[in-house]
Amino acid sequence: AVAVRVWDDTLEADDMGDAAAAWLSGFLGQTLRLVRFAAGARRLSSRKWTGDFDAALQFNDAFALLVTSSAALDEVNRRLEERGEAPVGIERFRPNLVLGGVPAHDEDHMDLLQLTTAGGVVQLQPVKPCVRCTIPNVDPASGHSRPAVSDALQSYRQDARMDGAITWGMNAIVRAGTGLRLAVGQPAAASYRFG
Repeated sequence: AVAVRVWDDTLEADDMGDAAAAWLSGFLGQTLRLVRFAAGARRLSSRKWTGDFDAALQFNDAFALLVTSSAALDEVNRRLEERGEAPVGIERFRPNLVLGGVPAHDEDHMDLLQLTTAGGVVQLQPVKPCVRCTIPNVDPASGHSRPAVSDALQSYRQDARMDGAITWGMNAIVRAGTGLRLAVGQPAAASYRFG
């Protein structure tokens, strides 16, 4: 086991060996090691956002999932086009779950999201607006960056709950159904909170 650092957390990881390290280092042109989250390691999302619930995560930034909607992407693309900029794909925002059939940014008000799978029910709780870094400005195909996405988001997505930071999507925790598999097109139901 080796110690790794993810933001302010130091945790245990398992090294995947010299062969994996050699391949990765050769491909990326720098000395690297490939690790996976150690079976006995424990890392939790901030209780500031999860309350008394222990929300496990691994190497993620701070939460297990990012939830957004296709309508939210449509809205940012509409604003980009108004500025004479090309639309962007959803991969720029790196969500785990993209909801269809809901208004743009409806996820901001969801209290609990429930998906029924063949193996049982998955319950996700959106708990924190996702503060956006500059990664959505980077075209993943070319690596080129342009500030157009951040500029468009700044025009309508500054969030007072996050001290005016730009947010897009909601960080979510798994309340039930850990280990169950979600599928594209699966129906979802949500309860909402307002205020």
